Amino acid sequence: YVREPNVTVVVTGIVGDPLSVIRVIGQAGRPGSIPYRQGMTLLDVMTSANGLTRLAAGNRAVLIRAIEDNKQYRVRLADLLNAGDASANVEIAPGDSLMIPESRF
Repeated sequence: YVREPNVTVVVTGIVGDPLSVIRVIGQAGRPGSIPYRQGMTLLDVMTSANGLTRLAAGNRAVLIRAIEDNKQYRVRLADLLNAGDASANVEIAPGDSLMIPESRF
């Protein structure tokens, strides 16, 4: 048995229309795919993903926007979820992916 293994996951393909879902990867309470809805916000996504784990580095999260050639945006999840900072809530676009890294300590 390996205690506390480090695992890297590489997505090699997506089944179905990639613009119909939002993907949450990493240190979310429930990572996975969430159906996209018009007017969806970052708070909506994180509510569906059961928030952050205790190991999450929420303010180092990255939003990858598929409709903008995978342009990356830094998002402040910890500020939004833990401090209630509404300015950290952004609109989600179809096909976005949210990557939430693990804290370094």
